[in-house]
Amino acid sequence: MKVVLTGQSLTLAQVKDVCYGFATVEIEEASMRKVEESRYSVEEIVSRKKTIYGITTGFGKFSDVMIAETDVNDLQLNLIRSHACGVGDPFPEIVSRAMVLLRLNALLKGFSGVRVEIIKQLQTLLNERIHPVVPQQGSLGASGDLAPLSHLALVLIGEGQVHFEGGIYEANLVLKEKGIQPISLKAKEGLALINGTQAMTAQGVINWIESMRLFYQSEMIAAMTFEGLEGIIDAFHPAIHEARGYVQQTEVAARMCELLKESKLITNQGEKRVQDAYSLRCIPQVHGATLQALDYVKEKLEIEMNAATDNPLIFNGGQMVISGGNFHGQPIAFAMDFMKIAMAELANISERRIERLVNPGLNDLPPFLSPQPGLQSGAMIMQYCAASLVSENKTLAHPASVDSIPSSANQEDHVSMGTIASRHAYMIIQNVRRVLAIECICALQAVQYRGIEKMAPVTLAFYKEVRKIVPSIDSDRVYSKDIEEMAAWLKKRDIR
Repeated sequence: MKVVLTGQSLTLAQVKDVCYGFATVEIEEASMRKVEESRYSVEEIVSRKKTIYGITTGFGKFSDVMIAETDVNDLQLNLIRSHACGVGDPFPEIVSRAMVLLRLNALLKGFSGVRVEIIKQLQTLLNERIHPVVPQQGSLGASGDLAPLSHLALVLIGEGQVHFEGGIYEANLVLKEKGIQPISLKAKEGLALINGTQAMTAQGVINWIESMRLFYQSEMIAAMTFEGLEGIIDAFHPAIHEARGYVQQTEVAARMCELLKESKLITNQGEKRVQDAYSLRCIPQVHGATLQALDYVKEKLEIEMNAATDNPLIFNGGQMVISGGNFHGQPIAFAMDFMKIAMAELANISERRIERLVNPGLNDLPPFLSPQPGLQSGAMIMQYCAASLVSENKTLAHPASVDSIPSSANQEDHVSMGTIASRHAYMIIQNVRRVLAIECICALQAVQYRGIEKMAPVTLAFYKEVRKIVPSIDSDRVYSKDIEEMAAWLKKRDIR
């Protein structure tokens, strides 16, 4: 499997192939020619001693400080070292891999002025599965993800640390082992490597991939809960959803009907009750709205993945070199904040279904699904755990994009905080997965009480598969292990 990069056409499906499937990365020849032409323009600027930001001047508030021709290479090295001040735990390795891929793709657009050597070094890191260790905290999300991308750039010059073959090592040792020569940065290359939105976008891409996997899993789990509570299938009739007009809502209702087809545990309107609670009846409306948000996020990510986000940008063979603000992460900041809210709500409605599964006042199942109510607590505290997770999500869902703080002596006086939004979205997704794991464990027990032979063929197959991960509750045990094992299984498994 291989993915050919052009700088123009990278898709989320291809990112998934590279990051999860370790597809080999190749470079389109036409894109490489654009890189060479752009590099020639930079060398002309240096030789003619033109005043161009970041090439022959300092950075940020130092943009008025002229740099001698003899110092332009040192300027780039100093930039990387001084800006590599990220702190905290590193991004997950898969996010680091995505970061390298997206930075490579952006440079292939031919607006950044780097040498072919930079392109090939990034390509080598991907194909050799050498991934920079990048601290998560320290980016304002404007002027690009300066601190995170500086840690990425360190690896190209043989400094910093890398993930490699399951461990973390000094970059120079791994490069030497693989016979890879560290690069000496030339004019503009340091700036081109770090002035971009690839940290927030890389995390955002992984967020989206994991969110879509969780989204379809949530439908399957909700369908099993629906059976456990003998839900009223009429609420999913296509006429209701077509009358409203949201495509995603209609699609969710149709999938729920398909999942529950031939089930003997579902009911009809008036058979046992007239209406279900909203957490059952409104699954298409709520889940569908989450899917709408994820579709919006996908659109923004695929634009940003193929965007030139550094500064300055070089056009028309060097005839135009323009300083602008494409490094500003506001579009991704908004998208990640939207994702946070949408995914948090998927957990909110799941937790309400958990409550309906365990509360003896809301169903005719054994109280808290306990095998011996009173002596054994059953799933009582699992609902507490879910409630705690959804409450934490409400705090994390506070929008990061509404905040800003000036930097670089007020030269950079409005920033996006998009990387914070992206990181918090990832944290929410992990919490959502655990809430869904709890719902799944409870739904397994509920349908077991009802009689699994009455389940729909699709949900029964899922039940049998999941029972290999979490056995039936026949006595109280340490449920933490069950929740974490179920969440780990969901993280790896594609429903579709």
